[in-house]
This record gives sequence, C-alpha cells and structure tokens, in this order.
Amino acid sequence: MTKNPIFRWLPPCLSLGLFALSLWTIQHNLQHYHAENFWASLFEIPPTHILLAIALMAINYSIMTGYECLGLAYVRQSLPYPKKALVGIICSGISNSVGFAVLSSCMIRYRFYSVWGFSVVKIAQISAFCNLSFCLGLFVVGSVIFLKEPLAIPQLLDLPFISVRPLGIIFLVTTLAYLFLTVIRQKPLMIGKWLIPHLPFPLAAGQLIISGLDWCFAAAVFYTLLHSSVSLSYSAFFGIYMLAQVAGLASNVPGGLGVFETVMMLLLAPFITSEDLLGTLLIYRGIYYFIPLIVAASLLGKYEFQNFLKKKDPNLESAAPISKTVQESVHVE
Repeated sequence: MTKNPIFRWLPPCLSLGLFALSLWTIQHNLQHYHAENFWASLFEIPPTHILLAIALMAINYSIMTGYECLGLAYVRQSLPYPKKALVGIICSGISNSVGFAVLSSCMIRYRFYSVWGFSVVKIAQISAFCNLSFCLGLFVVGSVIFLKEPLAIPQLLDLPFISVRPLGIIFLVTTLAYLFLTVIRQKPLMIGKWLIPHLPFPLAAGQLIISGLDWCFAAAVFYTLLHSSVSLSYSAFFGIYMLAQVAGLASNVPGGLGVFETVMMLLLAPFITSEDLLGTLLIYRGIYYFIPLIVAASLLGKYEFQNFLKKKDPNLESAAPISKTVQESVHVE
C-alpha cells in the first residue's frame, strides 16, 4: 500500500461520503411520501404478498452478490464469499438508490478492495465487469420480453419509434455482438484504446444467468404486490416494468424516482387506477429500495465505526485488520 497521505485517507473519506449520501437519500425520498398514505396502502395488500415480496427481494439481493464473484473470477483472484457478499450487498443497496450507480459502486469497491490488497487496476477491472454484467442482463431480458410483448411506447418518452420491438432488436443485436466478440472470437480485440478480452464460456454464461435472474426477481417483487389488484400475466407486466426501468435508468435520477412511477402509471392505466397503483408503488419502493439502502448504509457505517475504534485502540478487533489475512488469502488462480 502506498504511504502517500492522500491515498491513505481517500478510501475512508469516500466511504463516509457515501454513507452521508445514503442517509440524505433516505431522508429526501421519504419526503415524497406521507405516513398515512403508506400505511393505508400497506393494509390494502394481503400480508402474504408483502412477505413474499420481501422474500423475493432478499433472494434478488443475494443473487446480486454473484456480480462480485464474476468480477473476481474475471481478474483471476479469490476472496472468501462472505467478503464478496459484503461488498455486493453494500454496492447494490446504495447504488440502486443514490444514483450515478457506476461511480458510487466504484467508490465502494475501491474502499474495500484497496484495504484487502487489490491494485487500482484490478479494482477498476472488477467494477467495469460488474457494471457491464448488469447492463448485459438488461439487453438479454429486454430483447426477449420486448420482442415477445411489443407494447406501445408512451409519447412522453419521446423515442423515435412507437413500440418496443425496435428496442428489442437493438438489445438482441448488442447481446449477440458481445457474445461473438468475447466468447466465440478466440482472441482479444482492440478497438482504439479499448481492449475487449476473450472470456471463457462459463464466465460469459454466468453473466447471462446472474444478470437475467437479477432483472426477473426485481420485476417479481413488484408483480407480487400488484397481482391481487390486476388480471395481468407476468410476461405482460414484465414488458411494462422493463420499459419503465429503461426510462428510469436513462434519466439517471436516483432509483428512477418519479420517471419510473410515471411510465408505470401510463402503461398500467387500463388495468388499475392511479390511486391504487400509487399505493403499490409506495410499498415497492419501501421493500426494494429503502430496506436494502438502510441495510447497506448500516453495514457501511458499522465497518467505518469499527475501523475508527481500531485506530483508537489497536488491541480491538475490527474490520480493518482483515487486510493482512485477506491479502494472504487472495491468490492468483
């Protein structure tokens, strides 16, 4: 590790900044909702559906830890799964809600992996691979569902076509091009300054499976909450959900707040009233975004607090001392 004071203090400063941003995001988003509306909406949804949605959310965030496993496999390094899961849960919980997901997830990974002995280059490669895997899932699932359910695009989105079928075709071509360049082609490809590496088939397949399951379970959380109110198949709902997510991600608003809700209301208007849908959206936000954000912020705060105690008293065990032992466990495969 470098002894430069700037690099020594940069990781904890970034971490504390993200922790503060997480708290601000929780407080800012809660201002949009009134407690009485939240509880009224909560009581309208069957308790079994609430519990199932929470269980699906927990499974989904567990699946997201697979991004870290794939990223470490990509750079040919290993860590115990609990440490990969810690980084994955904090990355997903915070970046899904605070916006600028690429930047925030990179900052979190730098905070942990730099302490555990990874070089800046390795951390950048892991972050890029994980973010690419997430986008790949959008293209894979989007291509299938948009071609199967070619719903009309609201004029509000101001896209140059009237249905999602062209989007499905673009996503499909992008996915096939990626697989050809990274798997079928047997050597790396240089495009300007960008190097597209050759990936073994199991690693590319892992990208498709993890990212695809991520999107499917995320939609399932919402569909479980909505299912008792509308007579809509999961595949039909999935197309609506994916288009709303694409709009939210393109807006770069934290969690797609406002954009996602608007598109959902427009496309689900024939099946459910806006008042009833708003209540379901409130519960969905609470389960899928706020609970993981609170958990992630708590884990990050606990980690930094333990490090602070360790600096005050070196005899105390904390998360920081694992640096040496983890460096010993990190190995090139």
